Amino acid sequence: MEIAVIHFIILMAISGLTKGAGVLPDGPLNAAVGETVMFTTTLTPPETPFQSVSWRFGDRNIIYFNTNNAINITAPEYEGRITLFMSTGSLELRNLTPDDSGEYSVSIVPAGALPVDGKTRLDVHVRVSDVMVTASSTDLVEHSSVRLSCSSSGSSLSFLWFNGSSEVTAGDRVQLTDGGSTLTVNVTRYDQGPYRCQVSNPVSSATSGPIYLIISYGPDDINLTISPSQEYYEEGSDITLTCSADSRPVAHYTWFLNGTLQSDTGPELRLMNIQESESGNYSCQASNSRTMRTITSQPAAISVLTGVANVTVTSNTPDMLEYSTARLSCSSSASFLSFLWLNGSSEITESDRVQLTDGGSTLTIVSVTRYDQGPFRCQVSNPVSNGTSGPVNLSINYGPENINLTISPSQEHYDEGSDISLMCSAVSRPSALFQWFLNGDRLSDTGPELRLMNIQMSQSGSYSCQAFNNKTLRNEMSQPSVVSVLERISGASITWKTNTLIEGNSFNLSCDAAGSVFTREWKKDGLTLTPDDNMALYDNNRVLSFTSLSKKDTGDYLCKVSNPLSHDEATYTMVVNYGPENVQISGPNEIQLKDTLTLICFAESVPATYTWMLNGTKIHNSAVFTKNIIEYSDSGDYICEVMNNITGRTSSAGHALSVTDGSGGLSAGAIAGIVILCFVASSAGAAGGYYLYKKKINKKTPPNSNSKEQEEHVYENTSAIYENT
Repeated sequence: MEIAVIHFIILMAISGLTKGAGVLPDGPLNAAVGETVMFTTTLTPPETPFQSVSWRFGDRNIIYFNTNNAINITAPEYEGRITLFMSTGSLELRNLTPDDSGEYSVSIVPAGALPVDGKTRLDVHVRVSDVMVTASSTDLVEHSSVRLSCSSSGSSLSFLWFNGSSEVTAGDRVQLTDGGSTLTVNVTRYDQGPYRCQVSNPVSSATSGPIYLIISYGPDDINLTISPSQEYYEEGSDITLTCSADSRPVAHYTWFLNGTLQSDTGPELRLMNIQESESGNYSCQASNSRTMRTITSQPAAISVLTGVANVTVTSNTPDMLEYSTARLSCSSSASFLSFLWLNGSSEITESDRVQLTDGGSTLTIVSVTRYDQGPFRCQVSNPVSNGTSGPVNLSINYGPENINLTISPSQEHYDEGSDISLMCSAVSRPSALFQWFLNGDRLSDTGPELRLMNIQMSQSGSYSCQAFNNKTLRNEMSQPSVVSVLERISGASITWKTNTLIEGNSFNLSCDAAGSVFTREWKKDGLTLTPDDNMALYDNNRVLSFTSLSKKDTGDYLCKVSNPLSHDEATYTMVVNYGPENVQISGPNEIQLKDTLTLICFAESVPATYTWMLNGTKIHNSAVFTKNIIEYSDSGDYICEVMNNITGRTSSAGHALSVTDGSGGLSAGAIAGIVILCFVASSAGAAGGYYLYKKKINKKTPPNSNSKEQEEHVYENTSAIYENT
């Protein structure tokens, strides 16, 4: 035992030789009375246990442990209160008391290494308890001072003050003294609390219960409101005035009208069924019996007006002429009146023709027009009500003008017997009176409608109407409208003077009809006739005249007689007799014995009769000559003579025929025929020259009908054609 003590002393002596950097944490360590504290080293458990560990409190030994000698020495006062952890050299101290506060050190000798040591401090605190706040006074007037004191059990105490949840810090109105345990405040209304004191030390904290301050203030911020809020009020309205002020305790209110104290008290003044006499400036006064202060509101004006009633409009004259002057006056029982005039739904404003006088109550319209008839209304208003007069209409007489005459049905022409209605209208007030005129002569008919029943041609003419206004004494005449009555076309016919029409003669057709004839139209074979050098129309197309008839004029003629309402037609078939001309014979010049002979005679002639002659002997009387068995005696000169018994003209043509037996030689008859033909040819040449001479002369002088016939009997053709002269 003595050897161990010696070793302990030696260790303690040499422990100060080597410093262990960071062996113990920086202090201080804080702990509460009765708690346990762990002094934990920063060493890592070594593979070989430490040779020795020694702990000291100040200059006193707590414990020494040596593994080599198995020495374990604990100070008596620490018996049962400490535990040494040899793996790290850490020490646990239990059941702390305030006396355990101080400096602790450790010295550790590792195996085969120099000793290390460390120091730290332990502070043992008494826990905070019994925190309490007391006030010098809790019933205060704003801007006075109060002192709050905080007391508590515990050690190392710190103080923190709260107003509600906000920390209270020192300032112009706030002082913290006695280490923060005393709070002095120059109070405002916002300093009512709750106040709490929070006391703390390193190991505990506690907060006092709340304490409230009663702070009296005001009255201030006084406010007067009126409901409903209006600039003006109608008599009989209910009004409520409310007064409020920021005050503690609640203020006492009194009321004033135009500076005169009223009997009413309290924050609300009710004016029921208010009258105009109660108009004025209202104010309220608030008083605080604790602060001994008063405050008066700004005055609020209440203006009570009588409602608009009995709105009426009068006119200087309700019945007037256009472009005269109208004056309307508006009246009503009320005050502070404004006037608004309406024409229908449109507001009337001042202009060149409109004047508003007498504060708008009089409306003057200069040079009224028909569009100013109204209805006129006067709308009267004041700030609390309005009213509108009944309608007033002006009777403005104007016209007549814009007169209009219409005919029904509207046509350019009318049939005799038709029913026609003529209507006359005009813009006029009062309605115009109407008179009727035919061709400028006044008719007995009056009124806006003239009915012409079963009208006759004698009633055709220019109709007009006149409108008259018995108020304006003006009249206006319409433009004339023509009524044209026509007789229907009937009995159309074509007449002529001769039934024998010969080419080259003149000829007239006349077209007539009963009724109102407007036009005549001539057609031939369905096509409209166009006048030319040979054909002309006279007497408004009544007469169709041919200067010299031509075979081309033959055809069906139509005359259409028309007026705008009807038409009728007449027809005439014209046959122009002409010829004969251009006589020709068709047939063979040579034929074999015993064959059949057919000769055909052609001629331009209407009418025509045909005669055949052979060698001067008449043999046949039709256009076609046929002989079935021909003989030698049938050879010779055949002549076809064509005669027109209307024109009195005759024309012929010759044809030489030779009969052969087929052997190729000429018979005696054939030879004789050739001789005859040669003679005929020479004679025809001489005659042809004469004919051409005659034609040239005839171009200079138009032939009459006799010269025409003589020309047609001249030998005209150098071929084997003959004409009788």
